[in-house]
Amino acid sequence: MDMKRICGVSLVVMAVVVAVHTVVEPLYYTSTEESPYSPVWAVLGWAMMLPLALGVWFGYVRKKDADSGGAVTREFVAANVHFYGGLFFGIMFLFNWFNQLAPTFTAVGNDTLSLVWIVLDAGLPLLWGSMGMFLLRGGGEQISD
Repeated sequence: MDMKRICGVSLVVMAVVVAVHTVVEPLYYTSTEESPYSPVWAVLGWAMMLPLALGVWFGYVRKKDADSGGAVTREFVAANVHFYGGLFFGIMFLFNWFNQLAPTFTAVGNDTLSLVWIVLDAGLPLLWGSMGMFLLRGGGEQISD
């Protein structure tokens, strides 16, 4: 299995893990003011860094190859969504994650942080899953193995 497909598998697996955990967390964990997030997120936060980086990297490569200077095509739109979506979600993820790791960082309130986590936990699996499937289907032949 080539490296591109291994990256695709890791993106799809993390997309499924984050999506499933987002849905089932309220079934097994009761949030409190002192502990709003389950301890599983502490582990997932570190694990989510790899697909964030992979998503942005492959999005950049895909975008670079789709920029033909001609007409706007479906591939051009998909490549730009993957790249700029990855950057957007990456920035928001790091902002929230650093806030969670350093409680003295109080740029926004807890309600805002929770809302951003919900958006991230719903959006990242879509972005990672679609990029992972693109790589698994052999998309991006221009991406070196």
